[in-house]
Amino acid sequence: MRKLLLLGLLLPFAAVAQDDLLKEIDTAATKQNVESAFKGLKIVNLESTKLAAKKDLYFVVAHRFGSIKGGFEDFWGLDNAVTQIKFIYGLTDWLTIAAGRSEQAYDFSAKYRLIPQRQDGSPVSLVLFNSLGFNNQLKESLYPKMKFENRLIYVNQILVSRKFSEKFSLEIAPTYFHENFVTDDNQDNSQFAVGFGGRYKLAKRWSVNVDYATHLNRAGSSPYHNPLSVGVDLETGGHVFQMHFTNSQGIHEAGFLGNATGDWGKGDIFFGFNLLRVF
Repeated sequence: MRKLLLLGLLLPFAAVAQDDLLKEIDTAATKQNVESAFKGLKIVNLESTKLAAKKDLYFVVAHRFGSIKGGFEDFWGLDNAVTQIKFIYGLTDWLTIAAGRSEQAYDFSAKYRLIPQRQDGSPVSLVLFNSLGFNNQLKESLYPKMKFENRLIYVNQILVSRKFSEKFSLEIAPTYFHENFVTDDNQDNSQFAVGFGGRYKLAKRWSVNVDYATHLNRAGSSPYHNPLSVGVDLETGGHVFQMHFTNSQGIHEAGFLGNATGDWGKGDIFFGFNLLRVF
């Protein structure tokens, strides 16, 4: 009898506890992070809000051939290519570090997530990207008085993305970059740009990607253009293979944001690819 009485007293508390637990489960389910808005660590040239998972190591080969405008003479650009080799490591789930080298610059960077997009929470992902580069194109034979600090390039970006559906994602990237040495005397060392990018999934493993950036304080005498890139992503197991056309042969941020030499209107564009392998 006492046992039955005790059970009767405890049942209401058990029911309340069960309700609380179910509420917590529902809350956890509705506040789960939204899966990556982008499958590649870059959209094309522009950094995406995707980070490497903790302890994942990426090996990246980024290749940009010469301008296809050259035609048969240089085999539509295949004779004149630039390459970036890069290693990217997921230090934590919210912090990714990287080191790379291209013809333009040695580059060391960090990308860290401040806010993830959630199903019943933040409508966007907010990621910061910072890079320190060393200009590899300044030759002492041309600039005998050049100092080490003249080579430094600083890049700071705020990456904001939203995955609208399983197929469609967008990103905006306000950017500040500073080059300690610029070849145009009329160009400010501190430069500002706003990047835009998007992804549309065509099939299970295929998507089309586009990114563009507008330079906000480019010198009037500058021969360079705003970068526009269009390409496709192919997911193959541990690889993401990105093929694209762009009007910038430069791969480092200062290269494609500040020094895009091609002109889409004149057919002066470059074919390239990014190959990512994760270990």
